[in-house]
Amino acid sequence: MGFSLKQLGIYAAFLIVGGSAGWAGGYYLNSENRSDRPEAVPAALESPAQESPQPTVRIVERNNPNFIADAVEQVGPAVVRIDSSRTIASRVPDAFQNPLLRRFFGDEAPSMPQERTEQGTGSGFILTPDGRLMTNAHVVEGADTVTVTLKDGRTFDGEVVGVDPVTDVAVIKIEATELPTVRIGSSQNLVPGQWAIAIGNPLGLDNTVTAGIISATERSSSQVGVDKRVRFIQTDAAINPGNSGGPLLNDQGEVIGVNTAIRANAQGLGFAIPIETAQRIADQLFANGEVQHPYLGIQMVDLTPELKERISQEEGLALDANLEKGVLIIEVMQDTPAAQAGLQQGDVILKVNDTSVETAVDVQDQVETSSVGEVLELEINRNGQVQTIQVRPSAFPADQLG
Repeated sequence: MGFSLKQLGIYAAFLIVGGSAGWAGGYYLNSENRSDRPEAVPAALESPAQESPQPTVRIVERNNPNFIADAVEQVGPAVVRIDSSRTIASRVPDAFQNPLLRRFFGDEAPSMPQERTEQGTGSGFILTPDGRLMTNAHVVEGADTVTVTLKDGRTFDGEVVGVDPVTDVAVIKIEATELPTVRIGSSQNLVPGQWAIAIGNPLGLDNTVTAGIISATERSSSQVGVDKRVRFIQTDAAINPGNSGGPLLNDQGEVIGVNTAIRANAQGLGFAIPIETAQRIADQLFANGEVQHPYLGIQMVDLTPELKERISQEEGLALDANLEKGVLIIEVMQDTPAAQAGLQQGDVILKVNDTSVETAVDVQDQVETSSVGEVLELEINRNGQVQTIQVRPSAFPADQLG
């Protein structure tokens, strides 16, 4: 069985990038339209009329109208400004390296600077009193110098302990004691409509506070349009360049996410890395200075009715007609764990470690929570036959992080 991405005309994603998303609908029965309604009951046999129960209305009272100000008062001192700079080698245009040009101009040939300095500003927050900080990877990646400025005006030289471009999380250490710290909350039970508060240094405006609501949760990387292994929190609290790395808070002043300004064209949309993901990566970076992400080496898409229809129209292509859901492998990279385990193009992944999967993001999540070298059991459907294949993920290749 062989086919190309062009033949199917579908979007494919590497395991590291994520997968396509699907929508689910529902239905209800209207009792007025049922054909099996009982015949009319004689008036003498009718039960006494009863009042319909009134719907219960849940009234949420907020006794503190200044809860945002209180949250900011608690957390604000632990939010920092991060200034970084790095030296970039400039590429000399080929024309200026042409020997004929040099001969013609001699010593007057224009010279090009060999290096230039880039500067950036972002945000971060303090995790421990002894100076452990968290921020975004893109704020400090490749930086030669990092300066951390506290709200009270104190400045410290920062050491970048580790950077993880795959999730856009980085950690910094400054030499200090008795620092104010944030309180870590949870993003597990967030629902759209809850309050969200962002603190940071957008556009160089230090200690800026914005507020809004949680707009959505579990946004995949493909939905957001970035190459990260993260399911993002979406908020309408304003997040601009400079907010990157700052905390997203709930109404109790607890950190539920790490803000990241990743969509320059966004209007009223901001995204944050869930704090559970960020904390897990930060712990590994402080412990080891790096994070190894499990990698299979496949391209995959969600199995949808539309995709099945396209495949059925291709000569020589076939899928199990009874399959309604799963994740279709459309390419297996050479010399990868998937290839070594015997996975093939056209296999449909049904389960990973006994957990059913319906989307490429589901597979990605299961792989991400595993460990490099740990056996993963994939239940697949191959040409109508269900079988189990064991795969040992390797570390995600560094040459694919760019």
